[in-house]
Amino acid sequence: MRKLIVFLIIAIMVVVSACSQEKPDKTSHKIPDDFVLVKGGPFMNKKSNYYGEKVALSNFYIGKYEVTQKEWIEIMGSNPSEFKGDNLPVEMVSWYDVVEYCNKRSIKEGLTPYYSIDKNNKDPKNTSENDILKWTVTINAGANGYRLPTEAEWQYAAGGGQKSKSYTYSGSNNADDVAWYWKNAGDKMLSGEWNWPIVENNHNKTKSIGVKKPNELGLYDMSGNVREWCWNGFGDSESNSNSTRVVKGGGWLGDVGELSYLSNFEANGMGPDQGFRVSRDE
Repeated sequence: MRKLIVFLIIAIMVVVSACSQEKPDKTSHKIPDDFVLVKGGPFMNKKSNYYGEKVALSNFYIGKYEVTQKEWIEIMGSNPSEFKGDNLPVEMVSWYDVVEYCNKRSIKEGLTPYYSIDKNNKDPKNTSENDILKWTVTINAGANGYRLPTEAEWQYAAGGGQKSKSYTYSGSNNADDVAWYWKNAGDKMLSGEWNWPIVENNHNKTKSIGVKKPNELGLYDMSGNVREWCWNGFGDSESNSNSTRVVKGGGWLGDVGELSYLSNFEANGMGPDQGFRVSRDE
């Protein structure tokens, strides 16, 4: 009798083990905890250049934080950043670098890559004399992988989405509440006009993510710390290609500006104040 009971227990354990091994892994398609669902709609932030326009966005997810060096190393295997630290935002990354990151992270998590990257054929729409790469990057329609936010999505999220209180900066009318920028990102608080020797001597640099206050949606550092790459080309909100790419939010090196401020950078450009955050479709 005892042998029969032991045999049954072993048989049950084998069946349970087999079932657990055959059960599909559903966690890879889950949205990470450090992402926020941004409810779509028209722009509510009155300081946005989209306010009052016939522009309404669909729902999307966006990271609460800028991508950190630890996250970058886990996917890319190296750290290009000038200021080293696991919890600091990754910087010194080009637009090409970050679209590759998006695809590699998607593959690692069992998602469909959002981009098709052709490194051999130069993008005919990219006429920049400073960009020697000019990869052709296109969207895989319907893919569920990681991607960069469009400029409109970035501005909508930074401005608080449907919960917007029309702040000048992302989460406050006082830049020091929510942003690391040239006046407060060094040894002491600076004042007066921006001056590079003064900023340099103040040892300004990036700061750990999530230290300042979040905005209305719970997003951190959308004003300041590092400028953030967006998907689209400068001057074309939906283009998948252009000579330069939109960057938003300002960084530790310069001013934060208003949320509607639009800047751009060559896709192969990089700097110690240039990082990004990622998005996904709902």
